[in-house]
Amino acid sequence: MTVNRSFHSALLVAAGWSAMGGLALAQTAPQDQATTVEEIIVTGVPFGISRNATTIATSVLDEQVLATAPASSLGDLLAGLPGLRSSGFAPGSSRPVIRGLSGPRVQVLTNGVGLIDASSVSPDHQVAADPGESDRIEIVRGPATLTYGGSAIGGVVNILDGRIPEALPENGLEGRLSAQGSTVDNGRSFGGRATLGLGRFALHIDALKKEADDYEIPSSPISRQLADAEGIDRDETGVLPNRFSELETFGIGGSYIADRGFLGLSYKETDSIYGIVAEDAVFIDLHQERFDARGEYRFDTGPFRALRATYGQADYTHTEFEDVGEPGTVFNSDGWEARADLIQRPVGGWNGAVGVQALSRNFEAIGDEAFVPTTDIEEAGVYAVQRLDRDGYGFEGGLRYDRRTLTATPLSGGAEVERQFDNWSASGAVFVRPQPGLFLGLSLSRTERAPSEVELFADSFHLATAVYELGDTTLDTETVVTVEGTVHYDRGAFRGDLHVYAAKYDGFIDQRDTGLEAPFDEDGQIELFPVFAYVQTDADFRGFEAQAAYDVWTSGRRVVTLEAAADYVDADTDLGPASRIPPWSVTGRIRYGSTPFDLGLEVRRVGEQDQVAAFELPTDGYTLVNLSGAWRPFQDDRITLFAEGRNLFDEEAREHVSFLKDIAPMPGRNLRVGINYRF
Repeated sequence: MTVNRSFHSALLVAAGWSAMGGLALAQTAPQDQATTVEEIIVTGVPFGISRNATTIATSVLDEQVLATAPASSLGDLLAGLPGLRSSGFAPGSSRPVIRGLSGPRVQVLTNGVGLIDASSVSPDHQVAADPGESDRIEIVRGPATLTYGGSAIGGVVNILDGRIPEALPENGLEGRLSAQGSTVDNGRSFGGRATLGLGRFALHIDALKKEADDYEIPSSPISRQLADAEGIDRDETGVLPNRFSELETFGIGGSYIADRGFLGLSYKETDSIYGIVAEDAVFIDLHQERFDARGEYRFDTGPFRALRATYGQADYTHTEFEDVGEPGTVFNSDGWEARADLIQRPVGGWNGAVGVQALSRNFEAIGDEAFVPTTDIEEAGVYAVQRLDRDGYGFEGGLRYDRRTLTATPLSGGAEVERQFDNWSASGAVFVRPQPGLFLGLSLSRTERAPSEVELFADSFHLATAVYELGDTTLDTETVVTVEGTVHYDRGAFRGDLHVYAAKYDGFIDQRDTGLEAPFDEDGQIELFPVFAYVQTDADFRGFEAQAAYDVWTSGRRVVTLEAAADYVDADTDLGPASRIPPWSVTGRIRYGSTPFDLGLEVRRVGEQDQVAAFELPTDGYTLVNLSGAWRPFQDDRITLFAEGRNLFDEEAREHVSFLKDIAPMPGRNLRVGINYRF
């Protein structure tokens, strides 16, 4: 079903002005006391929890971190955080991998609702939101994310862009300007954002432009393992071809801010062009237009303190161009997603929320290389989460029900196929605080996920990954039971977090190399593609994530801190090791921080991966050494000059979770410099 954008846009505007009138009549009530944003996680539970009191594993990149972050795509930016890797397909299309899970199991959201793009369909498809647009990114690792449904069985990445302001800027105007460049790919990035207060209205505008050429690599694009397996030479080369990327995005939004809430609308347009190394001279041209509406109304009395609602609607298309510049396959994804949350009024340490969520999306692939048929996806869900937090102990739990319907006409022909899934998910946890600064939690969750359109209906050659993908229309719901232990410690000079988990899957959906080959005819030349089929099996995942920091020296606002982080995941199925599971990693850092200067030295070791699925090649380990620094030359801290050297020793590094790991290593030595100005 194609969304009628004009109708929905008119409906949004009419509803927006109507509700603004209602808010204007409610300005006499006092506003709720604000909570410190830096201490609260809003992804996972709508009522927000302090980072040191969550029983689920979370990470946050705040505005200060993002201001000097690399101008990379989402997956590459997050890779290296505990439990996270990048799909590493291309500089324009990397997607987060959480605890070895990717694709449809990891929900990438913007302000709590889906992106309505095609990034989960294939690893060469770009996420239609760039970190450069955001002022905060929150990551939840693991399936305890009932507010977002079973599709978030692996975790959630929520990009908060501030495009719809929720409060007036403190000084009437606030924002930032940034620019940076990098040597490894001749990269350039320029961006800016501003929020202006006009009485009760807050207006926002932002823009971002990024360009990068093919990047330099320290070795042959062919891995040692592939060269040995195929009997080919590892020719040295200085540049990995067809890895260029260009992105432009523009957004505008506005809100009416009242004492009891806010209501706002926004519009965003994204254009991106990037190369695909798996196919010579093939590139993707992406375009998306998106409308959003979001609001909150706070109640004076009653069992609920606030009602929050979010709506997103988008028209997305990307075209794959062949080497002669002719349009090839076109992918369209149009639809909408909405959610509403009623937040309970805290009573005696008791917090909670109930909510509903719905989406409607039409996915369409047109062309000779379409490997997934046109599919209509409808989903509706309802959930409730509760938390009791006493001084020394507490409990939390939640329940969610989803109905998901997928309708498609198979590429092989025949009658229309409709699959409907009714999924139930539940979680519970207990936690204690045996002493100040120490939090211990234990959680148990059971989550169900419906198969995606690709897992059900794929049936053709997928040139981006150089395989023939074969779905299975008889796949059942995927179910996982997860036990996770959590430790937070924050006292004095020492801070630490530990998450240990074990997950048992019933009906785990895995993409497996069958050992068969299918002939692909391109202009009379026959090429054999391996056949990868989606199969269902049982699986066990287990692992941990740990991070710690210790302030070894402090003097006024100057501090030297030692940091360490490590993660590990092991995954077995009834068919053997699961596919593309990341190896262990250990990272050590020393940081010096002060008012004018910041310096940091990082050493990251990623182990080899030899526990591989059938027909999957192992990957060598590697060590990266990175050096970073920042200088704030003025007392008001508004201007920051920063520089970073990555992979200083030009190490050959390959991301095991990437489909292209054996023909596309990670970039070589890189120097990045930039400037950020806050106002």
